[in-house]
Formats: sequence, C-alpha cells, structure tokens
Amino acid sequence: MPVKTSLIHIDGIGPVLFKSDRRCKRLSIRIKPFEGVVVMFPPGYSPHKALAFVEAKKSWIRKNKARIEEQEKAVTIFDETTNFRTRSFQLKIEKAPRDDVRLILNSGVLKVLYPQHINVADAPVQNAIRYGIEEVMRIEAKMVLPIKVRTFARQYHFKFNKVFIKNMKSRWGSCSSVNNINLNLHLMRLPEHLVDYVVLHELCHTVEKNHGPGFWRLLNELTGGKAKTLAAEMRQYRTTLY
Repeated sequence: MPVKTSLIHIDGIGPVLFKSDRRCKRLSIRIKPFEGVVVMFPPGYSPHKALAFVEAKKSWIRKNKARIEEQEKAVTIFDETTNFRTRSFQLKIEKAPRDDVRLILNSGVLKVLYPQHINVADAPVQNAIRYGIEEVMRIEAKMVLPIKVRTFARQYHFKFNKVFIKNMKSRWGSCSSVNNINLNLHLMRLPEHLVDYVVLHELCHTVEKNHGPGFWRLLNELTGGKAKTLAAEMRQYRTTLY
C-alpha cells in the first residue's frame, strides 16, 4: 500500500512527519520514542487541514514531546564498557574492520562486532545489540522457564495448559482463561527468586483469575508470607532493556 510522506518544520515543535496512508482512516498524531512527531491521515485529506490541526494541538504536542524526550534520555546505550550478563551468557562489544554488524554466540559470550567507521551509539548498532540480547534470552528462557512451571505445578498441584515464551513490553507474565502460561523472556535478567515468584504468581492465576484476597492469600502461602515484599521488589525492574 502506497505511503506518501513530507517532513515539515513547525515553529515551536520542530520537524513533523506527515504521512498519507491508505490504511489510515482518520487524522491522528503519534509521538513515540526516537520516531518524533508523526501526523497520519488518509489519502485525499487536505494538507492545509492537517497543518491547521497540528497548530491547534501545539500545546498538547509540546507537552507529550517533552515526556517522550525524557524517556529517550533513559535509554540504555550499550558499548564496550557495558557489563551485561544473564545466567548463561555475557555481552562483549568490539569494533571490527567490517561494513555490517555481526552477532556471534559462542561459549557463553554474545559478541557484537560493529564497523570501525560508525559510532557504537548509532541506532543500527544499538538495535542489533538489543535484537541479539533478546534472541539469546529467548533461547535461554525456553530452556529454563517451562521446566520451572512444570516443577512448581507438580509441587503445588496446579494444572496448566501450555507455556509460551514472549517478548512482552509491559508484563512479566500472564495466565489466559484456558490456563496457558505466558512468560516474558526478560525474566532471564532477574534474580532467581524473582523468576520463581513470577512463575508462582501465574500458576496461582490458574485457580484465582484476579488479584483479589484469595489470590494473595494463596500466593502468600507459596512464598512463605513474602508475596507483597516480592511484588514490591519486582517494581525495581523494567520489562525492557531501555
């Protein structure tokens, strides 16, 4: 489907990308980290009306743009000094005489080789590093997490359907209405006792489908009275690498 774009500088906002796309049903404004301000509208929509809409929404755009820019500042930049490891691998980043970014996993080391002529902070390098880390964690999680679910289910007499490993942006885990257990591959970055807590949390949802008193009573029994303490400790960690 054809997409037409124009980048226009708007006083008080900066560059705004206008996109006409057949998949778009109405005029809308989108602001995301590292994507800037994007105005979407269907083909045939008046460019003058789109510009007027942006002018009318300037205050809202500035407010949300400032919030997004704060998020961008919190982004983790991986470089040669980064000390990043999970239970089975560590990250090693090196410049190399090459034209592309190369990922090599061997003997517990995820090596990232990037071209000498570009900056390690550049988006293509950082995106490749994050992709590599997440794919290795996915492999690791598939080896570790289903075993934990089965072990705890047998130990505490829970019944579940299937286990799925996912790259979830806002949750560490979930339990579906048919008792499928979904677990975030980023659990591989957490201490062992918190991984156990998340697995037990989701298994409890096979019995208690909400976070009512019955759920917390059950989870508390399984964690030796530490359910609320562990829940608070979980809030120290983010589900994303940045």
